[in-house]
Amino acid sequence: MSPSGTKRPLVLSAVQTGITNCNRCPRLRTYCQDVGRVKRAAYRQDTYWARPVPGFGDPAARILVLGLAPAAHGANRTGRVFTGDGAGGSGDFLVSALQRAGFANRSTSQRADDGLQLTDVYIAAAVRCAPPANRPLPEEVDRCLAHLLDEVAALPKLEVVIALGKIAWDAWMKLLVQQGVALPRPRPVFSHGAVLHLGTLAPGHPGTLAPGHPGTLAPWHPGTLVGMYHPSRQNTNTGTVTPAMYDAVLRKVRSRISG
Repeated sequence: MSPSGTKRPLVLSAVQTGITNCNRCPRLRTYCQDVGRVKRAAYRQDTYWARPVPGFGDPAARILVLGLAPAAHGANRTGRVFTGDGAGGSGDFLVSALQRAGFANRSTSQRADDGLQLTDVYIAAAVRCAPPANRPLPEEVDRCLAHLLDEVAALPKLEVVIALGKIAWDAWMKLLVQQGVALPRPRPVFSHGAVLHLGTLAPGHPGTLAPGHPGTLAPWHPGTLVGMYHPSRQNTNTGTVTPAMYDAVLRKVRSRISG
């Protein structure tokens, strides 16, 4: 607490540290550690991160890109979201699209020390630990919402959220409901290119914090939610999602934050 008795705003670096130290989901923690111990043959010499993976990007971002979860031998190995899942994998697909749109300085994402820099974009995941078969349990998604809430609270300039897939879309919807944001009825469903313009809470609304939470939330301004198919190999290799499809959505997003 500050001397005045008010709660301190959340600092992004502290939020990221808190995510890294999380142990709320024993099943996921055990799985990540087991993967990091056994390893994949191609990465036998690597030291796996094997911990929850915080978000990465520009602290002044106006765009939040929200994915599903770390890949077992990708972010769970490298410690950075959408990083290290092989040449042409989901990380490369996403980052190359961000570069074409002017949000990234390079087109690949293979190592945490590769010099990748994001401008106006912050990337996070609905679930911070790699789940078995890439399928987190609903309760694991729910537990991770607190981390997403903290990161959003530490990113005061956010205007647009891009949800990569239905799980990320639904997680953001659930977080909005928790914060008192009124959603349209029927509730909007996920689709590629879906755009939902959201209202704001009444001025001065503090948001909702868990008991004992050290931070404070600014009034919520949820802005715009955009859906995009997840850049998994299953989607990109089959043509379900193409670079042109990503480019079209990102052009719309850029136009929305311009000015």
